[in-house]
Amino acid sequence: MEFKRARSDEQRNERRLQILRTAAEMLAEMPVAKITLNELSRRVGLAKSNVLRYFESREAVLLELLDAEAQDWLAHLDRALEAGGGTPRQRGDRLAAILAESLAQRPALCDLTNAHASVLEHNVSAEVALRHKRATRATYETQSQLILRCLPELGSHDATQLAATATLITAAAWPYSRPPEALLAAYAADPELATMRLDFTDLLRQTLAVTISGLLARRHNPPVDEATMTAES
Repeated sequence: MEFKRARSDEQRNERRLQILRTAAEMLAEMPVAKITLNELSRRVGLAKSNVLRYFESREAVLLELLDAEAQDWLAHLDRALEAGGGTPRQRGDRLAAILAESLAQRPALCDLTNAHASVLEHNVSAEVALRHKRATRATYETQSQLILRCLPELGSHDATQLAATATLITAAAWPYSRPPEALLAAYAADPELATMRLDFTDLLRQTLAVTISGLLARRHNPPVDEATMTAES
């Protein structure tokens, strides 16, 4: 294929989108760890040096893809989350279930989240890191607003804490819920060991439900001020 340089901003943007779409297609076939810049370049139909005209590294491509996947998830949450009725506990449990189930339906987002801190934030410039962190902050802010739609009792600070917890648990639980062939064979050989295999959706749902209950309890039962205790005694 003859390389044709993108001349206009529109052509350059389209080429960037083409690279991102191809990376997303690869993520549907393989984990982040197996995506290489060489293979990405081959599938896009560009030399690696030409791909690097648009993204400074493989990690920069995947960081931007992570931001795009997060925006798509937020759009889904905007449609799925409603105020609803019931007690704070009931609404918190529904919120935890929706967050867990929606993340489980997005393996690319979960895999990118798992690789985020240990892989994707390395081998990038300060400029790329700054752009990504600003996008991450905006994601948390939007997610916090959506959480408050269902559970205003949390308050903005705890809603943001819940959003951060969802990210951390996703990153930790995802690889454990995707065991390699050897572990699958071990579980099949010894059914008692199979209980050690994690169910991603169930673990995330339970962890978020407990976190929500804890945040609500702490918010409505603040510690007694030591000065007040002294004065009263």
